[in-house]
Amino acid sequence: MEIRSAKFEISSAKLSQCPPDKFPEIAFIGRSNVGKSSLINMLTGHSKLAKTSSTPGKTQLINHFLINESWYIVDLPGYGYAQVSKSQREKFFTMINDYLLKRQSLYCVFVLVDSRIKPQKIDVDFINFLGENGVPFEIIFTKTDKQSVKKTQDNIVLFEQTLSETWEELPKMMLSSAQTKAGKNEILQEIENIISHEAN
Repeated sequence: MEIRSAKFEISSAKLSQCPPDKFPEIAFIGRSNVGKSSLINMLTGHSKLAKTSSTPGKTQLINHFLINESWYIVDLPGYGYAQVSKSQREKFFTMINDYLLKRQSLYCVFVLVDSRIKPQKIDVDFINFLGENGVPFEIIFTKTDKQSVKKTQDNIVLFEQTLSETWEELPKMMLSSAQTKAGKNEILQEIENIISHEAN
């Protein structure tokens, strides 16, 4: 897939404010500071499309980006650590859950996981939540340029072993780096496959 155009459409504080269910939506989510905005910018070729920050919790709304005038990338708030109040975190939780469980045009969720760290309970719990609720998802390991190939592979094996405790069949996993653009073609091809499959 070639991304010819990408533009910000709208930020929504709740599901009812999202655009009409007109185009397929591919959502991106992960722990705060996992590199989500950087990955979206890398995929679209627009360095400032999604706002990046060194401070966790930058994304606090559901952000829709219209791609090729035919589908949306949806940037969801990160889960886990963010410098916000408990009431704000609860608001995030409700907003994200409503979107994930009720959005008719959601085709797939890409769960971003930092390839540098060992399996985190919050990531595993979120993945299990998606599985239990029948939300289609795949996993993208980020920041693979920050360490050796062996270290990345070792952490992925640990992640697979952890998921295998509750999953009979493991979800699809891909590797990425926003810096080196590793994984860009594979991810875009996967998105194209998902949209084509769902459309038929």
